[in-house]
Amino acid sequence: MTDSSIQQVVLKIHSRCDLACDHCYVYEHADQSWRARPVRISEETVELVARRLGDYAHSRGLDSVSVILHGGEPLLVGPAHLRRICAELTRTLSPVTTLDLRIHTNGVTLNAAHLEVFREFGVKVSVSLDGDRAANDRHRLDRRGRSSHERVLRAIGLLRRPENRHLFSGLLCTVDVASDPVAVHDALTALDPPRIDYLLPHSTWEHPPPSGPSPSPTPYADWLLAIFDRWEQQGRRIPVRTFDSVLSTLRGGPSLTEAMGLAPSDLAVVETDGSFEQADSLKTAFPGAPATGYHVREHGFEEFADHPGVRARQSGVLGVSETCRSCPVLESCGGGLYAHRYSPERGFDNPSVFCRDLRALVDGIADRVTDHSLSASVCGPAQLRFAQVELDRLLLARVRAELAGDPAVDPAWRLLGRLDAEPAAQSRLNALLTHPYLRTSLLSSLRGPVDTPRFLSVAAAAAIRAGAEVNLAWEQPGRRLYLPTLGTLSLSKPGRVEVEVGADGFRVWDGTGRVSVPAARPAEWRPLATVAVEGGPELLVDDADPYRECFPAEVTPPLEPVDLALFRKRLLRTAELLEERFPAWRDGPYAGTVTTITPLVAGAGVRPGADHGLGALGVGVDVEPEELVLALPGLVRRARLTALRQTADLNAPGSAAGLFLDRVGELLGTGECEAAARALTSLTLRPEHELTATGAVLVAQMWNEWAQARG
Repeated sequence: MTDSSIQQVVLKIHSRCDLACDHCYVYEHADQSWRARPVRISEETVELVARRLGDYAHSRGLDSVSVILHGGEPLLVGPAHLRRICAELTRTLSPVTTLDLRIHTNGVTLNAAHLEVFREFGVKVSVSLDGDRAANDRHRLDRRGRSSHERVLRAIGLLRRPENRHLFSGLLCTVDVASDPVAVHDALTALDPPRIDYLLPHSTWEHPPPSGPSPSPTPYADWLLAIFDRWEQQGRRIPVRTFDSVLSTLRGGPSLTEAMGLAPSDLAVVETDGSFEQADSLKTAFPGAPATGYHVREHGFEEFADHPGVRARQSGVLGVSETCRSCPVLESCGGGLYAHRYSPERGFDNPSVFCRDLRALVDGIADRVTDHSLSASVCGPAQLRFAQVELDRLLLARVRAELAGDPAVDPAWRLLGRLDAEPAAQSRLNALLTHPYLRTSLLSSLRGPVDTPRFLSVAAAAAIRAGAEVNLAWEQPGRRLYLPTLGTLSLSKPGRVEVEVGADGFRVWDGTGRVSVPAARPAEWRPLATVAVEGGPELLVDDADPYRECFPAEVTPPLEPVDLALFRKRLLRTAELLEERFPAWRDGPYAGTVTTITPLVAGAGVRPGADHGLGALGVGVDVEPEELVLALPGLVRRARLTALRQTADLNAPGSAAGLFLDRVGELLGTGECEAAARALTSLTLRPEHELTATGAVLVAQMWNEWAQARG
C-alpha cells in the first residue's frame, strides 16, 4: 500500500438530522451543499460505491477497508434500508478485502432494530455526546429546542448491554471551553466507553473558535490539559485518542488521528447523491471547499486519490506552512487539521487557527510525562545494570499477574521470591534477569498471548544457577527445552515435563524417560558457549534462545561444533584487540554493553537489535575481528544510550535534543571529533528545558569523551 491509498470511506446515507446542533459543520458552516442533496442515498448509489471500492481494493491489494456510515444522522434511513446498505457493502467487498463497517450517530433514535442489523454485520458504533447534561445541552438540542441528553444516554445504555458491548466503538465529544472539563470527562468515563475522542470545534482564521470565559491565550490547551491530568489520576483507564496520539508521536510513533500529526490522509467522502468529496471538515472553510467534481458514476477511487486537494493532504511536512516546518512540535501537531488552516488571504498555507493551543498542549503533555530528575543509571555501569534489572523485574511481575491462578506458575513465582530474598542467590538471579532476550520474551508476552513455558523455564534456570532445590512442571510445546543462559535439552517428545533441581545438577522427566545434567549425553544436553580473555568480561554465545530473532538480519540455527569453534576463535581475537585499543568497553562507562553475542548468517555484518535488554549484539558468522573492532565503539555507545532511555528520561519527548544525542554518539563512535564538537555545542545551546538532569549529565560525559579522544 502506498501513502496515497484510500482506506477509509465516509458514506453519507442520510443528509438531514434530527438535532439542531449550533456547532455542526454540515448545517451551520460555510458550505451549504446539503440543501441540494437527496435526503437518502439510493440503493443504486450504494451498489456503485461498493463496486468502485471493491475494484480499488483489489487493484491496490488492500488488506482492509473501513466504511463509515454517516450523515446528517444515518439512523434516519431506518433499519430496513440500513440493512440493505450493510448487506450490499458486505456482499461486494468481503470477497476482496476485510470490511470494517462503522457508523457515527447522535444516538437519539437508536433502538433494538438498528442493533439487530449492527450485530448481523458487525457494525461498530460511535456516539456523539458532549459530556454531562449542562455541557451537552449548550449545543446539542433537537429541532424543537429540547435536550437530547437522556435519549443519548438511553442509546449508550443499549450499547453497553452484554450482547451489544462488542459493537460500542466510543464517544465523540466536541470541546467547549465554557464547560467544566473535569465534569465533562467524568460524565463520559462514567459511561465506560471503549474510547473517547475530544474534537476541537471546526474553525478557521476567518471564523475563529470561541475563546470562552478564560483570559488565557490557550484556552483549548488549558481545557484539554485539565482533562489529561484527570486522565492520569484515573490511571489512563479509558483510551483518549488525542492524548494517545500525542504520547505516541512524542516517542517517535505514528499519529493516531487525522486532526494531529503528519500521517497522510487516507479518507474519501461519498455524499448521498454519489458525489466524491474531500474531508467533511472542509465545509467550514468556504462554499464548495470539499468538492472534487467527481461522481461514482464516472469516476473511481483511484481518480479521487489523485485529486490535487487530496494530494495536498498527503504531502506530510511539505504540505504545511513555513511557520509549521520550523516548529519543534510539528511531528505531534502536524499543522493541525487541514480545514483549520484556512484564511481567505492565504488559503490553507497557514498554521492551524488553534496553533498556540496545539503547541501548548503538546508541550504540556511532554512536560507532564517527562521525569526531569537525575537518574542514577547515568552515573556508571553498575547503576545502569541495576536499573535494567529493576525494569525486567517489573515486566516479569506484570507477566506473572497475567498468569495469576495458574497452578504451574505459583510455585515458580514463590521460588523466584525466595531466591530474591537470599543475598547469595540474588546475584545469580540478577545474572539471569539481565540476559537480554528475557526482555524480548517478556515484552512479547505483554503484547500477545503469555508464553507460560518461557516463564517457567526462566524459573528453572534461576534455580539451577542458584543450586536451589525445587520441582517444577509444565506443558512444553516442542522437543527443545531451552533454559535461558544455560543451554538446550532435547526431549523425546513435546508435552508435560518435570524439572527437579538439586545441589548436584538437575533432572528432567518428559514422560518417556529421564535426562540428568551434567551427566547427560551430548546428544541430549547442549550448553551455551562462552568467550573470555584474561581480566576481561565473559561473553555468552547464544545461538539457541527462541527469542534471539530480534535483529534486522537472519540468525543462524544452532551452530555445528566446527562452526562454533571458528566463531569463538574470531570473537576471542576480537576481545584481545579490544583490550589493546578500546579498554573502556569492559571497565569504563560502556562496561556491560555487550554481554551476549548471537551469530547471524554470513553477510549480515554487525547488527544491534530491538526490543531486548542491554547486552545483545548480532554478529555475522563471517565477520572478521578487525571489522568487529571498528564497529564496536559506535555500537556500544548506541547500546548505552538505548539502555539509558529505557530506564530514564534524557530529554523532553519530541524535542530536538534527542536527535542531537544520537548524532553525538555516532560521531564519537566513528572518531569524527570536529563534527562531534559542533554537534555537542549545538546540543549544549538547546533550550534548558529540553534536557533533563540525567540528559545534562550525559552531555557532560560526552564532552569528557570528546576531550579524551582529542588527547
